[in-house]
Formats: sequence, structure tokens, C-alpha cells
Amino acid sequence: MLAFFTIILTVLCLDQASKFWIMHHFVLHESRVVIPDLFNLTYLTNNGAAFSLLAGQPALWRQVFFLGTATVALVCIWVAQRSYGRRSLWYTVALALIAGGAIGNMVDRFRFGFVIDFLDVYVGSSHWPAFNIADSAITVGVILFIVKNLLFDRKATEQA
Repeated sequence: MLAFFTIILTVLCLDQASKFWIMHHFVLHESRVVIPDLFNLTYLTNNGAAFSLLAGQPALWRQVFFLGTATVALVCIWVAQRSYGRRSLWYTVALALIAGGAIGNMVDRFRFGFVIDFLDVYVGSSHWPAFNIADSAITVGVILFIVKNLLFDRKATEQA
């Protein structure tokens, strides 16, 4: 459990520190090139979920929905950790990354009513929607969980 909570705290600290830095060194919508034609730091806010999903909905409804959904997800992650975490450290890492990212974005929603995004990946004029460290942790965690579950655990089951 120490690894689980250490990873969550690390993700949360990195996420909140990076957002704090962006907020204090950029003006909203300001963009700075890091790698030409590939990557910028761009200070944006997102009232919705991934890809601005539900961004146009009333603020109170949106906040209750997102905070409620995140709370349910965190309870599910806790239950999964108690089961899957005993099987492999990879599950612990994956679930902790997901939880840390969810908490990082929840903190933004509590504090500001929106999530701060700043990582802007693009090729030419085609941009991926901006994201943050919390979003990255969630994505990496989900990928790790799926890879561990589908590839490695399935192979072990087939060999048995």
C-alpha cells in the first residue's frame, strides 16, 4: 500500500506544481513553442471532460456530475487495488496513476470550477486536445492496466 499512496501523492504533487507554474508564468491562452511543429506549452482551461465533453452544460450540474463521477471512480480504484494490487505491483502502479490523475483534476474542479490544461501536441496545424500531467497519468495507468491484464495475465492463464 505504501507504493500505491506514494505514486498517488507523486502524481498529485507533479500535477498541481506544473499547473501552479503555468498559471503564474503564462497568461490564459498564451502559447510558447517547445519543439517546433510538435509541442507547445499553452495555458488553457477546460470546463468539460476529455475533449471538452459536456463543456456547454450548466456549471452546477457539470461540477456535481464530474466530482461525483470522480468520487465513484476513486472508490472503484480502491476496491480494485485491494484485489488486483495483491496480484502484481504493475496493477498497483496502474491504479495509483489513475487515482493520482483523477485526484489532480478533482482538485482543479474544486478550486477553480475547471481543469487547467497546458500540454499541446500537434503536427502542422493538427492539434491533439490540450491535456495535463493528471490526464497523462490516467492514460498511462489505463494502458498499463490493460497491457498487464490482457497480455501478461492472459498468457499466464493460457500456459496453466
